[in-house]
Order: sequence, then structure tokens, then C-alpha cells
Amino acid sequence: MYRVVDDLERTYLSPAQIIAPGERTSTYRRGGDELLTDAEGRSRISIEDYAVALVDELEYGEAIRARVGIAY
Repeated sequence: MYRVVDDLERTYLSPAQIIAPGERTSTYRRGGDELLTDAEGRSRISIEDYAVALVDELEYGEAIRARVGIAY
């Protein structure tokens, strides 16, 4: 049986459409519910930079109870 908990402090991190191994640049953009794309319409991020974004969110907690899109 599942229990619903409404008072959790949660955040949903959504990666770009393409997430793959690559170079860590420690640079990324944050967005909301929409898919983030660059000027050419691509939505991508390296696994390494997605990990940086995840740790940044854990440390700073700027998006409590929200969805955050992560991409270049």
C-alpha cells in the first residue's frame, strides 16, 4: 500500500532532450516546465554538467516544490 505525503520538500530536475557523456564545463541554463533549447533548436547537456546542476540544487535549494529544466 502506498502512502501519499504532501509535505515533502521536493524538486524535479529535468534534463535536456539529449543527455550524454561529454565534457564538464560547469555551465548550464535553468528553466521551468518547458524544454530548454539553444538558438539552433537543440536541447542537450552532458551527464557531467547535469551532475553539477544536481549538486548545485542540493546545496542551494532554489527550486523547492518545482520542476527545473537543465540544458545548455
